[in-house]
Amino acid sequence: MNIEPAAPTTKNPPEQFAGDVWLDPIALPHEDGQHMVVATVRFAPGARTAWHSHEKGQYLRVTAGIGRFGTRDGQVIDVHPGQTIYTPPGQEHFHAAAPGCFMEHIAMLENGDDPATTTTWLEHITDEQFDPTAGS
Repeated sequence: MNIEPAAPTTKNPPEQFAGDVWLDPIALPHEDGQHMVVATVRFAPGARTAWHSHEKGQYLRVTAGIGRFGTRDGQVIDVHPGQTIYTPPGQEHFHAAAPGCFMEHIAMLENGDDPATTTTWLEHITDEQFDPTAGS
């Protein structure tokens, strides 16, 4: 048993995130056969991911602020602290901070057999996809 060394906070890349988003790893695989990845992710107001999917799905637990999550069918929901959202394997989605507030969530997923293919990154979401009511 050991206390894990703290990894430095990293800023997520603009190819996959719009706005300022920071990541702090909590748990990463150490041994063969381990696949669990857990991280705290912090989004500045309105910051968001690009469209993406996860080979084995993902759980996201909002811990602060208001998270906004959307799927390709146009569903956009706001998630509040203490709520957990699940995206099934292969479902294209985005996550973001709602306008006007920071958001923090704990991201939990399993790496695939090839960690490089665990997450498939796609194009950035549009402002209309982020907030379908903005033009109303």
